[in-house]
Amino acid sequence: MKRKDYISWDEYFMGTALLAAKRSKDPNTQVGACIVNDKNKIMSIGYNGFPIGCEDDEFPWEREGKNSFDTKYPYVCHAELNAILNNRGANLDGCTIYVALFPCCECAKAIIQSGIKKVMYLSDKYALSDSTRASKRMLDAAGVKYEKIEIKHKQITIDFDENLV
Repeated sequence: MKRKDYISWDEYFMGTALLAAKRSKDPNTQVGACIVNDKNKIMSIGYNGFPIGCEDDEFPWEREGKNSFDTKYPYVCHAELNAILNNRGANLDGCTIYVALFPCCECAKAIIQSGIKKVMYLSDKYALSDSTRASKRMLDAAGVKYEKIEIKHKQITIDFDENLV
């Protein structure tokens, strides 16, 4: 008889996004994204961090500074954009993006332009911000659906020492 406690596709892809987030060096917010096509194939993965060639020891990680130049915000590439850019040219029309945090307005633009048609997210903690409100307005206008993911398994453990054979 087959196992009954296996994870759903949504949990699998959100888990992949959360695992990607573990690569982020941001001391405050770690976000990952996983783009999936309609055949449940992963097209791309990304996490928030600096662009290639911008050494993370040479740029600020602070949230506040004398001006925005001295903060992380003008430099960090969000997980959604990184996943889109990491895709290497495959068609993303009709894909779904899994992301822990609801996309900002800049990421919403990239999601719409790339052809992604659905956003699955865990948290909408900035729902009242102008950026998130603008994001939802654009996603609605472009016909991109978004849905807060329902998770049955609240924790998935990866144990590198476990013998899987």
